[in-house]
Amino acid sequence: MAAAAGGAPWDLSALLNAADPRASRPERHLWLARLTQWLRHGPVADAGEGNTPRPVLRLKLLLNAVDQHAEHRERVHGVLHAFWQEIDLASLFGSVGLAPRASLAAALKHRLALRLLPATPDTSDLAALFPLLFEDGDAAWLDALDDATLAGVVDVLRPDDQPRWRRAALDAMLHLASAVQAAAFSPSMRLRMEAVLLADDPFGQLARATDAVRVALEADDSAEALRAAGFLRALLQRCREAAASIRGHLEEYGISVDLLFEADQLRARASRIEALLDAVLAATPRDGLRLLSSLVQVQARSRSLRALWLQHNALLARQVTERSAETGEHYITRDRTAYRDMLRRAAGGGAVIALTTFGKFGVLALGLTAFWAGFWAGINYAASFVIVMLLHWTVATKQPAMTAPAMAIKLAGGTRSPEQVEDFVDEVTHLIRSQVAGIAGNLALCAPLVWLGQVAATAWFGAPLIGAASADHVLHDLTLLGPTAFFAAFTGVLLFASAGIAGWAENRFVLHRLDSAIAWHPRIVAWLGRPRAERWSRWWRSNVSGLAGNISLGMMLGLVPAVATFFGLGLQVRHVTLSTGQLAAALGALGPGLLAQPVFWWCVAGIAVTGVLNVGVSFWLAFRTALSSQGTDVRERSAIRAAIRRRLWRAPLSFLWPPAATAAASAA
Repeated sequence: MAAAAGGAPWDLSALLNAADPRASRPERHLWLARLTQWLRHGPVADAGEGNTPRPVLRLKLLLNAVDQHAEHRERVHGVLHAFWQEIDLASLFGSVGLAPRASLAAALKHRLALRLLPATPDTSDLAALFPLLFEDGDAAWLDALDDATLAGVVDVLRPDDQPRWRRAALDAMLHLASAVQAAAFSPSMRLRMEAVLLADDPFGQLARATDAVRVALEADDSAEALRAAGFLRALLQRCREAAASIRGHLEEYGISVDLLFEADQLRARASRIEALLDAVLAATPRDGLRLLSSLVQVQARSRSLRALWLQHNALLARQVTERSAETGEHYITRDRTAYRDMLRRAAGGGAVIALTTFGKFGVLALGLTAFWAGFWAGINYAASFVIVMLLHWTVATKQPAMTAPAMAIKLAGGTRSPEQVEDFVDEVTHLIRSQVAGIAGNLALCAPLVWLGQVAATAWFGAPLIGAASADHVLHDLTLLGPTAFFAAFTGVLLFASAGIAGWAENRFVLHRLDSAIAWHPRIVAWLGRPRAERWSRWWRSNVSGLAGNISLGMMLGLVPAVATFFGLGLQVRHVTLSTGQLAAALGALGPGLLAQPVFWWCVAGIAVTGVLNVGVSFWLAFRTALSSQGTDVRERSAIRAAIRRRLWRAPLSFLWPPAATAAASAA
């Protein structure tokens, strides 16, 4: 039997001669595994007789050999008889493809174990043995079995104890019904279901209805079994609808990935009960094959780490996207009044960033170690961004990750007409114009204020706040001839990440109803008083996303380069407004003569590229995430690109300044 475990492609005679009913259990199981390997040897879809899959052709060859040779038939029947006597069928029906624990982390560990740890054939658990017998693609050829071949398979398999097979399916149904009932009765699940769907207590009746089917089948009462089965199917449908109603609640009040995973598992178990019900009622070879094929398919999905991640991350991305989209709408200007307001707010943000520039050089002058220099630089950035937020000003580079989700939601369902394409191009124009206004406003005040600070310090103290050595270092760092473009793109990734953190923090705040806790918790009310507690509740609900995003961005801009240096990566950040402030400080330190030097203009070019990459990378990442979370497949991308090119040719200035028609339409 040892040869059966090997990788050599046996011929059929050697395989049948190796079947030994007196062998040990692991050896018999290895022979069965080798048998299925022999069946699928070669391409699954290799045509030998028309379009018949290769495994089906080999299965017919096997059946002919067993039918024509009494010795082979006796050996194979003996191995299979021992298999049916020792194996636990209920475990296959009740656990394959289902997570042992209703937790995303537990499911991830379980899938990792399935993929990384070897399985043993020395087991009576058919669920554990199943991956050794069937691979992910086997469902295709199982579905292709014709009736005659299927009848031959049933004759060879000889599941001598048909009632035992049915009892195992019914046992699995009862086990699954209990698991569904237990999951539904957890407070986190039950309180989020629609009350109208729980009015007749479908979960409470599930176990009794399943047992009623079992009693009717054991009594061989076909009429009662059909009646009980109809009632059970109605209950299962109501249970699935109740579990699905959780999503509506979570979209309004926040997403819990573990809770969604638990709801998915509940629905999967309910569907498995119904599949087993169909099998035990029909009990035909075709129904059994259909059940086996579905188990092979669900086993393939249950082993996929990528499928698990995409399934649940998309839900969280959708909630984060929708919350970011609500914020992003405020950053899109559609008329001249909003455009001027954006310029004013961006100029205010630029003034704060001018002070941030001096703060950064002050931290560097302290001569701290890399980590603490990065930490205090992050505090400097975070404090500045929070001040900008609280003053209702703006930093342009934070806009794209917020506006991209708003744009993606407009594409949900695709664009189906030229009018819709033109409407979307209008939104693109508004967005680009808003980014231009934001960056122009930031730079228009940041650079002059930093330069004036340097000039004033030289006049009053005899030396600029930022000296020549630091200025030379700035010129070396910011030039386009160095790695500025790469660092600017990396900074765009950090900008996107901060928007994700902002959406995640707001989702958790809403999910745990912290605004309600602040407004009503007895200790908080006793400490703040009812009116102040309610004001704080509203304030935190409105600002938690902004605080999380701004603080996380500031700390990442400061700490990520320090941590990267520890690992020898040499990563740095290039933020367009901060870089502009640094270049203005260098100009103030080295004097107007710097304007005549090429190195200055290479730095100006580097800042221009930095602005494009900061905005472009963060927008692209946020836009792609939003599209995937919305399940959007944009089929008219070429039409959109062509429409944008036409708009650029006909009205290029509309991307920089609102046309008079826009202003007139707005006034009307």
